[in-house]
Amino acid sequence: MLNMDEDALELKCHLLDLPWEDVLVPHILCHLPLRHIASLQRVSKQFQALIQVYLANCRNFDLSQIGSCIPKEAFCTMLRDNKVLHNLSLHNCADWVTDKELLPVIGQNQHLLRVDMRGCVRLTRHSLVAVSLSCVQLQHLGLAHCEWVDSLSLRSLADHCGGLQSIDLTACRQLKDEAICYLARKCLRLRSLSVAVNANITDESVEEVAKHCRSLEQLDLTGCLRVGNQSIRTVAEYCPKLQSLKVNHCHNVTESTLDPLRKRNVAIDVEQPLQRALVLLQDVVGFAPFINLQI
Repeated sequence: MLNMDEDALELKCHLLDLPWEDVLVPHILCHLPLRHIASLQRVSKQFQALIQVYLANCRNFDLSQIGSCIPKEAFCTMLRDNKVLHNLSLHNCADWVTDKELLPVIGQNQHLLRVDMRGCVRLTRHSLVAVSLSCVQLQHLGLAHCEWVDSLSLRSLADHCGGLQSIDLTACRQLKDEAICYLARKCLRLRSLSVAVNANITDESVEEVAKHCRSLEQLDLTGCLRVGNQSIRTVAEYCPKLQSLKVNHCHNVTESTLDPLRKRNVAIDVEQPLQRALVLLQDVVGFAPFINLQI
């Protein structure tokens, strides 16, 4: 009996005894959220070594799961050995991410397909230029509320990342028509574009996007006060795949221009005038009369 107990003890297998690169990394750690991965590093030196192996081989790195809780030094350490990233999300890390931390990561990850830098206000145009030069296969880029994005850095992106499919330039207020027109001529595969909250954008750039990006599915012009009916008609004519159009606060765009798009079942964020009137009436008197909208 004693011999059996001794044999059982000898056969006992610990988690870290499993093959790291063949079992733990591809079949177990890949299912854990990044915040748990970060916590595991503090368990022991062996776990720290295991997590470093995992991080060196991970394809997706989403800091929005951790936010500003992760220190700069930890960010640099976690991605120190990774050269195979496909998706990198820095959203919610605006408090501390700068060029100093990001540029080395971009420089050694030339296979990135998706980069999200939304709200990273401490970065500069150098980060966008680095992305354009290193990540020529880039397909999706988030730059919302990055007011450091300028015409020259966007031109660099357009010159080197012609396969771009979606880009969010919401509130990139340095950009004007010229930069957006250049992007449209170079990135013909664009399916999703946001130039929302930018008073510099006019019909000129919207028309250029429509004429060159025929596969466009989503267009966000929210708050583009100088956009009017002319460019929306061009979008309707040249973009048969359009699924979503946002023109809230575009006061020069009228219902007569939007109606043909509604009939194509394009989702539009502005309600029809009669529906808006009913909503206002309900807010005022507490109820809305029944009106047959099919008449």
